[in-house]
Amino acid sequence: EPVALRFIASNPTGFVLKLHQYFEAQVGSQTVFRSVGDIEGPLEGLPTQTPYEIFQKFEKQRAEAMTSSDTIYVYDWPLLFESAAETQWKDYLKLNQISKDINIENDSEVSYIPDDIFTYQELVICDSTTKEPLLRYNSTEAEKGVLLPVVREPGYNSAGMVAWLVKLKSPEYPNGREFVIISNDITHQAGSFGTKEDVIFYKASEYARVRGIPRIFIAANSGARIGMAESLKKLFKVSFTDENDPSKGFKFIYINKHDYDALLARFKDISSLPVIVSPTTLSNGEEVYQITDIIGEESDLGVENLMGSGLIAGETSRAYDDIFTLTMVNGRTVGIGAYLVRLGQRTIQKTRNSPIILTGYQALNKLMGREIYTTNDQLGGPMIMFPNGVSHLLADTHYDSVKKALTWLSFIPASKGSPLPIRDISGFDTIDRIVEFAPPKGLSYDPRHLLAGVTSDSAWTSGFFDKDSFVEALGGWAKTVVVGRGRLGGIPLGVIVTENRTSEAFKPADPADTTSHERMVQQAGGVWFPDSAYKTAQALKDFNREDLPCIIFANWRGFSGGQRDMFDEVLKFGSMIVDALVAYQQPLFVYIPPFAELRGGAWVVVDSTINSDVMEFYAAEDARGGVLEAAGAATIKFREKDVIATVHRLDHPLIALDKQLKDAKDANDEATVDQITKQIKKREKALYGVYQQIAVHFADLHDTPGRMKAKGVIRQQVDWAKSRKYFFWRLRRRLAEFDIANSIIKSTNSTNKVGL
Repeated sequence: EPVALRFIASNPTGFVLKLHQYFEAQVGSQTVFRSVGDIEGPLEGLPTQTPYEIFQKFEKQRAEAMTSSDTIYVYDWPLLFESAAETQWKDYLKLNQISKDINIENDSEVSYIPDDIFTYQELVICDSTTKEPLLRYNSTEAEKGVLLPVVREPGYNSAGMVAWLVKLKSPEYPNGREFVIISNDITHQAGSFGTKEDVIFYKASEYARVRGIPRIFIAANSGARIGMAESLKKLFKVSFTDENDPSKGFKFIYINKHDYDALLARFKDISSLPVIVSPTTLSNGEEVYQITDIIGEESDLGVENLMGSGLIAGETSRAYDDIFTLTMVNGRTVGIGAYLVRLGQRTIQKTRNSPIILTGYQALNKLMGREIYTTNDQLGGPMIMFPNGVSHLLADTHYDSVKKALTWLSFIPASKGSPLPIRDISGFDTIDRIVEFAPPKGLSYDPRHLLAGVTSDSAWTSGFFDKDSFVEALGGWAKTVVVGRGRLGGIPLGVIVTENRTSEAFKPADPADTTSHERMVQQAGGVWFPDSAYKTAQALKDFNREDLPCIIFANWRGFSGGQRDMFDEVLKFGSMIVDALVAYQQPLFVYIPPFAELRGGAWVVVDSTINSDVMEFYAAEDARGGVLEAAGAATIKFREKDVIATVHRLDHPLIALDKQLKDAKDANDEATVDQITKQIKKREKALYGVYQQIAVHFADLHDTPGRMKAKGVIRQQVDWAKSRKYFFWRLRRRLAEFDIANSIIKSTNSTNKVGL
């Protein structure tokens, strides 16, 4: 018998299509909708004559969120994460050429998309005794409460902050991994931070930190909440200087005795009153109460919100040190919201209508006394925050930001100190293959090709990392250094590589300064500038806190030591690289690629003796390392007189002329002496160029990998073509050694670092 089916499609978020399927079932005398599958749709059990909804649930909130900050409603974020997780699985299966029809599961991998790839529970403030959710509560009750995961319908939040405990089944963790999502609700008092919001944020972040699991913060807010005592607005009166002419000013504001007595009767005790007063008498003899301080009976009116902001700022700083923190800026974020972005360090910023600012442009215009700025993007948009290194990645849409967040998360261990997330690469790459991309001698090239290879005419010339695994971060800032994350044989790695081409640093003009103008500063490749040194140190700190091993492809001639760069603190930021390496606790390799060089101070700040427990130094064939470049060393240590002496020592015609000159001098034959001297000078001039090159070559041979190995400054020479295979197996060994060392530390309850 035919069965009537109905399909209802909707896309409330604008990114995720929802499809509900129903069949018609006879229940008594009525024909009703029944859902197909385990998930019940909104029409489940309703008569088939039920009209379609004109307005969907939360449509008002979605419109408000989009209007106020071009973002989505807070309870729509789990839908985007679930869809992005499914897309991540599909991309993984496609890359590995695995059919979804094959159901093979083992301990480390699956070849199909598992069920329930994304499940979540809302983290709700509950009574500490009954463990029941508190539906309505103040900040004091929230502080005393406990945060617990609860399954409940969306929209029951009573504060502008929502948090979830999420379980995600990813290709790296097919059995699931947990992390915490915290998000502003822009529809609740413009997403401002009040004391309740601060407590929820603090407890949710602490929940993640105590468990060592990642924490993602979705920022769309208006900063610390600003309030007024609305109940007193209607009560206070004004004592004017001249009651007949208010334009002359006022003396004070007050409440009369009747209103004061009413407040006292209501609050029972003077100490509980929402106002502090001083009894006084008006000129007409009326006894009144001058208002000296307004406490307010409402919550979240002023400085208490700032104290809460300090609470969550400190918590975020601790969280960055203890766990993986990531901020997704998908709407404007102001004041404390902007500081939380920076304190969490890792940031994905949406490219439109998502400024990171301390003060709105209208307030700044009022402060300046003229219309200077026209949008908040001029102050903290992506054209400001991406080039200055606050934003690590840019995303075009909300959905794109979620996908990039999950990609980033795929490099991170499930919890602090747990094993690295390893992906199977057998379907698209191999460990033992050679590295096909070869750096050209004497020519500049894109250093990203060293890492990811390059595709030309649909053919991929392989690089060091697994195919399509390299993800660059901080790409808009300090372009003379490239940093990011990639995979080597499925093992995640942080990577730092030198840009050998000349880069441009853009310095925008400030509309508030009429004398300023935008500048484009040229920065030479292979040199550490203040910004790129800072970027290197920042990347090392991030990788270390992510428990990632790291490889540095070193190709620096030194630091830029000009007056401007010294003033811009290149020395300070260069020292920060050493500090970051000293603190590093994962395997770290420094590798000089072919035709690359590491000189002077640049060598010093990455030398393996800085942290010999974790660092190892390697060089490729044709790599060079030394105090100075060969030409500079030859100029100092193989001077012109040494070149001339070498010519006379090795050139047979000159040797003969030197003998003739000696004989002529012995015979006092001045004419012959002059003639031979001229011949010698002519011969020296003809050969000086080639012997100068010989001098440079002689100096260059002091900087070879062979001498580096002989002097013990590198562990081994590793040929570039075989570097992938070598470093994979070396990394496997080092990770095993670190695992054993950590086991020893735990078994002995020791806090000392175990040398490896």
